[in-house]
Amino acid sequence: MDGKEKQIRLTAGEVGQLWLQYLNDSSSICILTFFLKKAEDMEIKPIIEFALELSKSHIQKITAILTEEKNVVPDGFSIKKDVDLNAPRLYSDSFVLNFINQMSKVGLTAYSGSVGTSVRSDIRSYYMDCLTETMQLYDKSTELLLSKGLFIRSPGLPNLEEIEFVKKQWFILDVFGEKRPLIASEVDNLFANLQRNALGVATLTGFSQVAKDKDVKQFFLKGLEVGNKHIRLFREKLEESKLPAPMGWDSEITNSTSHTFSDKLMMFFTSGLISLSIGYYGAAISQSPRGDISAMYNRLSLEVQMYSEDGANIMIKNRWLEQPPMASDRDELIRKRNQL
Repeated sequence: MDGKEKQIRLTAGEVGQLWLQYLNDSSSICILTFFLKKAEDMEIKPIIEFALELSKSHIQKITAILTEEKNVVPDGFSIKKDVDLNAPRLYSDSFVLNFINQMSKVGLTAYSGSVGTSVRSDIRSYYMDCLTETMQLYDKSTELLLSKGLFIRSPGLPNLEEIEFVKKQWFILDVFGEKRPLIASEVDNLFANLQRNALGVATLTGFSQVAKDKDVKQFFLKGLEVGNKHIRLFREKLEESKLPAPMGWDSEITNSTSHTFSDKLMMFFTSGLISLSIGYYGAAISQSPRGDISAMYNRLSLEVQMYSEDGANIMIKNRWLEQPPMASDRDELIRKRNQL
């Protein structure tokens, strides 16, 4: 980057993405460090190490960028404050591998979006590097899941033998209780959202076992109710079309109730899962022409948003919610000036 470009200020999109990524990666370092210390499978261990090194590298680079731009670096999370590395293992290595695989898919979406919102060449280059690294993590974790027989494939559909055009409103509307079979995008979204909820339920089960604060524990237990309800609804839609649904991950959680992660860290991670659900449900609505399915996603999205508000209130009450970069409050500045 030349001297002239160094004078170009970061845009709101660039600052916002860097700030959020710092929080995400600092939380990932805590979780992955714990996973790595407890790992027993010598094939899975290198995947955890690779994911951990990526997060550490991102933290260093983001810190350098924000410091150079005279932006405060987020408080984030630390191993000293937010994880007990001496606690018993909470999840199996198989769960951890699937967890990393799912998070790498989230990263692919997030980093591609960050590339699209970045203007300055050094920021674009940084996010393109992140995208490449995350593609490698996804590839490595997917290959290992496949080799271990742990990868859960979405259902297959019959081969399309000829081109057809929709002839009836039945394709979109539920006419006299008659529903058409699911189309490919609906199958994929139902299957993927069911799988993500199953992983989320397993994660919250572990969190609820080790949470200290009563309100936090109740929040996780409510999340289990919401997640299990969504799993049931997605499974019913797949079974209506005689399609298989993936199983849960309950058996991959240990019986540990020892303090493992801080309540602050677990609340932050859960809030991230909630935000992802809202985004994925929105994408599913846009790809689901069948009226009952889009209506279901709309209803579930509202339910998730209400659950999200409960989580935000807990985080605000405990001073766990860092305020993101925001525009100046001009009215407040004027009021302060008038009081001088």
